[in-house]
Amino acid sequence: MSISIPRGTQDILPGDVELWQQIEQKARELCEKYQYQEIRTPIFEHTELFSRGVGDTTDIVQKEMYTFEDRGSRSLTLRPEGTAPVVRSFVEKKMFGYAKQPVKLYYMGPMFRYERPQAGRFRQFVQFGVEALGSNDPAIDAEVISLVMNLYKEMGLKKLKLIINSLGDKESRQAHRDALIQHFQPRIGEFCSDCQKRLEKNPLRILDCKVDRDHELMESAPSILDYLNEESKVYFEKVQKYLTMLDIPFEVDSNLVRGLDYYNHTTFEVMSDAEGFGAITTLCGGGRYNGLAEELGGPETPGIGFALSIERFIAALKAEGVDTNINEGIDCYLAALGEEAKDYTVGLLQKLRLAGFSAERDYLDRKFKGQFKAADRLNARYVAILGDDELKNNIINVKNMETGEQVEVALDSFIEYFQELQQ
Repeated sequence: MSISIPRGTQDILPGDVELWQQIEQKARELCEKYQYQEIRTPIFEHTELFSRGVGDTTDIVQKEMYTFEDRGSRSLTLRPEGTAPVVRSFVEKKMFGYAKQPVKLYYMGPMFRYERPQAGRFRQFVQFGVEALGSNDPAIDAEVISLVMNLYKEMGLKKLKLIINSLGDKESRQAHRDALIQHFQPRIGEFCSDCQKRLEKNPLRILDCKVDRDHELMESAPSILDYLNEESKVYFEKVQKYLTMLDIPFEVDSNLVRGLDYYNHTTFEVMSDAEGFGAITTLCGGGRYNGLAEELGGPETPGIGFALSIERFIAALKAEGVDTNINEGIDCYLAALGEEAKDYTVGLLQKLRLAGFSAERDYLDRKFKGQFKAADRLNARYVAILGDDELKNNIINVKNMETGEQVEVALDSFIEYFQELQQ
């Protein structure tokens, strides 16, 4: 009986995983420059964390969570997103008391949502995200956006579009909420059942509906920008000013609402404009979530962050045809002829690796020609050739695979010679 991979998941094999590693490494390097430190939270949390933190009216909580009871009859959920667990840890570990403020964190790891798999969308997917907690400065909103834009650009993406909006503070959101209810209520029966439920609980989420997005009332819905109070307007204007100072182009879209309940003030999405990328063009989403820490039992703490899917990142790279130069090859392949020479290469291979070189030898008892073919497949820069006669004479031949030049080197000084070659 053969067992296949679960639907909505994938195996990332050698040849593909190197690109993942390259993205992860670049993300870590950027976070170090921006002074964000890594946090690792559990893959599963108490279900209440997401129903309270993400919002019980969201599609994630209502339709997409992998929830189960453990043997102690506790309801647990595989994490569908990263912000709520990070803020839970921030509150539980009292990071608000750290001397270094704001607390700037990043995470990278698998998330789980039960939804229909499609191109670039999986039931298990990997997110990279950052969270900055403890600052109300609109400059940190711009910093968070600049980090993700720089990550995309440094990996070679060019066809990007940044969309921003403001959801305002509590007062602004309440005024907009009342206007939305008044706008939709007379004809709410024409909308899907989800939107009918959202009308009273969270009418802002009607604007995020995929089913009714072409309804005429969507086009004429009240804009949040018309309901921003003076404080919210000034905040949003400063975010735009700072993005302009950072030479980050953006578009303001008053219909941009994030699907999670905890957002307020700045929200943003990064889209791919690459031809043939697909119907879902969003690469990254984020925004400000003042109030989430209090919801999870902590003190009043402003926060902002973003999350991106590595899978969609890779899809965008492929859509733009970005050359990621993954196959850099190895430094040296040891080709041996004769039993004594083969035995000797076991120790010589170890010496090369301990000296800091990527190296390989034959393990399949290939003929000499087969070993050279293996070296080619590994894109070896040099092949070191050792036979039983060379071993007796304390010599080894080193061939430059690019130029074809071959030199004879004393075996006992081979490592030193190879080190000089790389300088």
